[in-house]
Amino acid sequence: MLALQISDLHKSYGDKEVLAGLDLQIPAGGFTALLGHNGAGKTTTIGIITGLVRKSGGTVAIFGEDSDAHPLRARRRVALMAQDYNFSQFETVENVVLDQAGFYGIGRKEARQRADRLFRILELDHVRLAQTRNLSGGLKKRMMLARAVISQPGLLVLDEPTAGVDVEARHMIWDFLRQLNREGAAVLLASHYFDEVEELCSRAAVLKDGRICAEGSVAELSSKLVTRTVVFELSGPPPADLDLPLEPCGPNCAEYTYDSASEDISRAVTALASRGCRVLAVRSRGGGLEDYFLSCSGGRSS
Repeated sequence: MLALQISDLHKSYGDKEVLAGLDLQIPAGGFTALLGHNGAGKTTTIGIITGLVRKSGGTVAIFGEDSDAHPLRARRRVALMAQDYNFSQFETVENVVLDQAGFYGIGRKEARQRADRLFRILELDHVRLAQTRNLSGGLKKRMMLARAVISQPGLLVLDEPTAGVDVEARHMIWDFLRQLNREGAAVLLASHYFDEVEELCSRAAVLKDGRICAEGSVAELSSKLVTRTVVFELSGPPPADLDLPLEPCGPNCAEYTYDSASEDISRAVTALASRGCRVLAVRSRGGGLEDYFLSCSGGRSS
């Protein structure tokens, strides 16, 4: 079964078309990243999935429930951790989380049991009676995550969940999300942190011009990068007049950029050797999902 199925999704604000026929599927239990530049439409897509934004066209189904035909049944299965703080600054941490459970029809006794567990896991016990305005940014993020999962959603949608948190809190959130996913929750993660995506997600989809321009496993997308760059450690300064895409990057080193689909580094090594400049070592620069994203989304030409 699919946790999320989006077909031909459109959204316009006046004359500005933000989503132009977006298609996306997330299997039950899947962990998928939604990638895109600022303004690409990620937050709009998330808003439509969670019922906060009205779409202009297309369909959204959550665990088979059409969001138009059965909006309440669909939205009971999904929860959102938003990017921005969206809670009362004068409520206590405990009340913010327990009140969220009430919106899903969860009784106070059951909600308190769930909250007790979440506060222990996310190390929020010591601030449960504190007003939210007095929390650090990292504690607020962890509280928002507890609030999002108090309903035990089948699909958890995360919009920049670790933005602004310290390293320790970031790893705590990662561990919690891994456990949640192992227990069966599907996760859709919008993030600008590629190490986070590579650490957590099995699949990724790249959003550009209102459509998904690339989709696949994280490993598959990383391996699709055509333009690659290596750094040569040389026996001397690189010759200045070689007809190669060779850029000095130090006294005795140079970067070489090439099309990995049609060549390798042997041409450059041979040309350098012919000028008496031996290649002593080679190391990769960049690569992986981030470089592929830049390549296919227009951030870097390939």
